[in-house]
Amino acid sequence: MTSEPLHYLSLMDLSAKLKSGAITPTTVTEALLARIKQHDGSLKSYTTLLADRAMAQARVAEHEIKRGFWRGPLHGVPIAVKDLCYTTFAPTAAGMFIHKDFVPPYNATVVERLERAGAIILGKLTMTEGAYATHHPNMPTPLNPWNAEVWTGSSSSGSGAATAAGLCYASLGSDTGGSIRYPSSGCGLTGLKPTWGRVSRYGICHLSESLDHIGPMTRTAADCAAVLAAIAGADPNDTTALLAPVPDYLGELDGGIRGLRVGIAQEYAFDGLDDELLSVLLAASDSLVTLGARLVPVTFPPITEAATAWGHLCMTETAIAHEKTYPDRAKEYGPGLGKFLAGAASVSTMDLGKAQITRGKFAGQVAASMQDVDVLLVPVMKTTTPGAAEWIEMAKGDLAHLLRYTAEFNFTGMPAITLNGGFDKRGAPVGFQLVGKHLSEPLLLRAAHAFQSVTDFHARYPALAG
Repeated sequence: MTSEPLHYLSLMDLSAKLKSGAITPTTVTEALLARIKQHDGSLKSYTTLLADRAMAQARVAEHEIKRGFWRGPLHGVPIAVKDLCYTTFAPTAAGMFIHKDFVPPYNATVVERLERAGAIILGKLTMTEGAYATHHPNMPTPLNPWNAEVWTGSSSSGSGAATAAGLCYASLGSDTGGSIRYPSSGCGLTGLKPTWGRVSRYGICHLSESLDHIGPMTRTAADCAAVLAAIAGADPNDTTALLAPVPDYLGELDGGIRGLRVGIAQEYAFDGLDDELLSVLLAASDSLVTLGARLVPVTFPPITEAATAWGHLCMTETAIAHEKTYPDRAKEYGPGLGKFLAGAASVSTMDLGKAQITRGKFAGQVAASMQDVDVLLVPVMKTTTPGAAEWIEMAKGDLAHLLRYTAEFNFTGMPAITLNGGFDKRGAPVGFQLVGKHLSEPLLLRAAHAFQSVTDFHARYPALAG
């Protein structure tokens, strides 16, 4: 589209206007705060709005830019963060009713880095309880701005809704088993789960510490690259953060993908998909081939043992994350997370030991399967995004089969980018993933950028009034 409303500009387009002086940080921040006031009463994507603080930040950014001091592409850009990022200036509930008034004593590293880059933080975004599958009954549940009857995705539900609705230009999400990728798919966004350790998790409320990832949720691959560049890198406060240098993600976007080897794991990723989803994946593969990529058959390893091991690890580590409040305050937990925590008692030391062994073997099997390819093309789920009410019922059962295309890549720590590949008969977005090898974010972003250069799904937006 050529004449997007201000609130639906890409982050990079807005950044160019801010740098040139065509628009000011205060003007754009005022516009987004007005839009949030207009729409978020029904969407419920923000759990805390920081209007006064955001305007103060905007005035500082405006002064700096007018003086010729340019911090980079996030300077003066209004964004928002998932409410599991510690902030000294606002409560951090992590979707939990028992923590609704908790104000941390320090900021998360990602928050510090965003503000150092000049970003304006509009507020904290709604999420599921403790970053698990469902929202606490006393906490808000965001609606999908494309269709209120369609699942918004979890656990970064507010991040998906706010970014899609033009209530921020980018957001941060977290992903333990798919929680950046589900809302990015359901809300038509570009969402990146980086390599495990690429982004510091210091000051993050954990679901499962060895499986959690933090990453950007944006409208375009270029926007994703800009946010990742700001938040990635080593951190003395997080010894699991990788020491590898941070590449120039934006500078490497335009290299094209001629010769890119795209892995097609037919049995794992294509067989048994519903027709609408399959057509999106096939169209995506056609677009990549048109751009010069080559499709290569891949035999992906069996996932049953890995899925079980992921569940045992996640359940046990979630119990560790909640040991100060569960089971002592079990009655204050919602039914979804409460049931998951109760189940942790059934995981034996033998189960846990086997899970660690399985993890190492599975990572090796996946690496071997990808030896002759650069990326894998896979769906996000086996069907198009379920209905909101349907998801609540699905989440009461075993989630292992629902996590088929997502949790495996938390287990291995591999990066994955989710892109909008089209729309279903309800008008809801349908996403797909490109999965890469460790620290292949520059390649994933380049492939995503190339795909978006020949498609316009990322440029469409929901028809909210105003």
